[in-house]
Amino acid sequence: MPASIHRPEFRPSSPAPVWERNPALCAGAIIAVTTLVRLWFVVSGQLDLVQDESQYWDWSRRLQLSYYSKGPLIAWLIHTWTALLGDTETGVRMGAVVNSAMAQTLLYLGVARLFRAPALGVLTLFVANATPLFMASGVLMTTDSPLLLCWAGALFCLHWISREPRRRAPWVLLFVCMALGVLAKYMMLAMGGVAVLWLWGLARHGLLARGVAWRVLAVMAAGSAVGMLPILAWNIANDWVSFRHVATLAGVAGKAAKTFLTPDRLPEHLGAQAGIITPWWLGLMLAGGWRALRNACTGRTDEAAADAPLLRRDILLAAGFWPLWGGMTLWSLHTRIYPNWPAMSYVAGIMLAACCLADLLAARRRDAALRAEGARTTAWRRLVPVWAVLGVLTFGLVHAQDVLPLPPQYNPATRLKGWADLGEHLDEVRRQLPDPDRVFFFSDAYDMTASLAFYAPGQPVTYCADFGRRMSQYDIWPSPADKVGWDAVLVRRDGPDMPRQLGAMFDSAQVTRYQSTHRGKPGRAFWVVVLRGFNGNWPSSGSGAY
Repeated sequence: MPASIHRPEFRPSSPAPVWERNPALCAGAIIAVTTLVRLWFVVSGQLDLVQDESQYWDWSRRLQLSYYSKGPLIAWLIHTWTALLGDTETGVRMGAVVNSAMAQTLLYLGVARLFRAPALGVLTLFVANATPLFMASGVLMTTDSPLLLCWAGALFCLHWISREPRRRAPWVLLFVCMALGVLAKYMMLAMGGVAVLWLWGLARHGLLARGVAWRVLAVMAAGSAVGMLPILAWNIANDWVSFRHVATLAGVAGKAAKTFLTPDRLPEHLGAQAGIITPWWLGLMLAGGWRALRNACTGRTDEAAADAPLLRRDILLAAGFWPLWGGMTLWSLHTRIYPNWPAMSYVAGIMLAACCLADLLAARRRDAALRAEGARTTAWRRLVPVWAVLGVLTFGLVHAQDVLPLPPQYNPATRLKGWADLGEHLDEVRRQLPDPDRVFFFSDAYDMTASLAFYAPGQPVTYCADFGRRMSQYDIWPSPADKVGWDAVLVRRDGPDMPRQLGAMFDSAQVTRYQSTHRGKPGRAFWVVVLRGFNGNWPSSGSGAY
């Protein structure tokens, strides 16, 4: 997108689009329709719980101040919803649906009222609902669901403070967003870096009131400290395992820290980002981000020199997008970056993409007027409707898994399906054993163990054996040492060769492969091992891997 666009006067050939004439009505319709679709998706049971959801649900059955890999907020929220709706898929996921509706409302009100651009708010909602990342966050109850709400809230609070520093509400809300965000996920601490760059950008253009910088940093630090208190208390009692785990994943500890550059990971990272955002919206985010960064550096906007409201917006969005997105991209040269790690950069990113989309739509209207006068216009702008249609189709297909026109072997969601059917199969296996009431279930991977906890008959306490893996929450909880003499069922993703340690744990083992189904279609395949006579020998979790 060019740095500056000359906009000649023209007479529109058609009335303004509906989102400009009735933005509040359009925003309400988008929020209502998408929320109802998400609610239908959750209630219809098209997709079994993904393993992380099952893990957080299992945490919610044993409420603690924190957990091995995440803060406690996700468990607290799921516990609240399942107390109301039961230990069902709907009960687990209802929080995601509600969080999505709240996040959309916040995005629209923030853009419409704080940026004073209601039509842009509607386009922001459209872009958000057309990205797979936001779609997944609206139906999957993972830590990114409450984090997105807290991150967006903190971002808008910063902008509100820059405009009205004497108001008390944005300061209180900023404190609350920081505290809850840290309880949701440690990534919320990165908002402190965003705030520092935002403050610096405002200060260098004379847009920061006296004393605001120190107050902002103090409020954010206080909110973060409150959120970290239960996490620190839990880690003190558990050998700081959360911080060891995060350091290992970030590549600053463990084996990954020994290799500084792994450039082959960069294409994988960029491909994953294009997949969770879609290439066209990611392209608009980068274009809008570059323009916002240029304006933030020069103090000018495309519309006018020294336009304070637009400059404030560009400084905020540039600070909210580039440090996290760019930092994660550079860090992918050192270690593996999980696709959702830069997710919070896309809160600002969807607003940047919406800004570009608004300009492209305005340019298309100018093009229409110029074509009417026989002038030549830019052809590539005609792709905008294609992107919009693709976005709507993506939303429809993601929320209509049963009609997805892909063979099961090519459908990425297939590996997430079949757990409910496996649970029924395990119930049959258990009943065929001599004493069905003295059977426990376990796996050798934390995610499989968590799904067993939800889908195994009776939703029992399940266990995770360490046959040479990294640590998990299940290593902190008790082992089945009190179940000597019981039989067991082991479920694995790999087979048919079984871990050699099983011979020292049980009297006998029988291995079978089970092909699950979901709504009459093939689901995930599992290896089911029926084990007789547990002797109490449980592998210790001493591998030292975090």
